[in-house]
Amino acid sequence: MNFWGYSISEARVIDYDKNDKSLATCLAQNAPSSKLCIGCGGCTATCTAGNLTEFNIRKLQMLVKRGENNEIRQQLHKCMLCGKCTLVCPRGVDTRKMILTLIDYLHRQSL
Repeated sequence: MNFWGYSISEARVIDYDKNDKSLATCLAQNAPSSKLCIGCGGCTATCTAGNLTEFNIRKLQMLVKRGENNEIRQQLHKCMLCGKCTLVCPRGVDTRKMILTLIDYLHRQSL
């Protein structure tokens, strides 16, 4: 719509209800400890890949919950699977299993 030279823009709102949450469901079933995450950031602070790249496990968890699978796919290849994140997690989240589950699920979806 155009009013006297001004137009009303569409809202820049992302409707997360329309996103694919099947990855989050798969993760909850195959790596149940991932539900224990409180987002403290300990994993991200000790991450070797995070120190060398822009990889962030806490952000990855958030993307999974939101159902943003394309961005997850772009981030996963950066993980070195060193396991430091698992060692420092105060809640005992098996982050290696979480990453491997995500990789496996996305690989099966691309076939």
